[in-house]
Amino acid sequence: MKNNNSIDRIIQIDDTNIGKNIARLRKSMNIRQTDMVAKLQLKGVNISVYSYNRIEKGTQNPTVSFLYACCLILNCDMNTLFDFQSQS
Repeated sequence: MKNNNSIDRIIQIDDTNIGKNIARLRKSMNIRQTDMVAKLQLKGVNISVYSYNRIEKGTQNPTVSFLYACCLILNCDMNTLFDFQSQS
């Protein structure tokens, strides 16, 4: 059961690597990891460079607030982070 102190987390599963998608987008915008962490902190996400690096590697799961802030910083939507393809 969820309580008020729990944090919503997105679990990265085998076929969706959120971290790699974030890294790809970040690199395409020439943003260093340390700069990305600073931008996330300015958006109210309490994260260290170490934790951010682990999210990109897929060894730590991101929070919903982290993903939302990434979308704002990287100028994309959640579909891009999850790499969902349109079913046309």
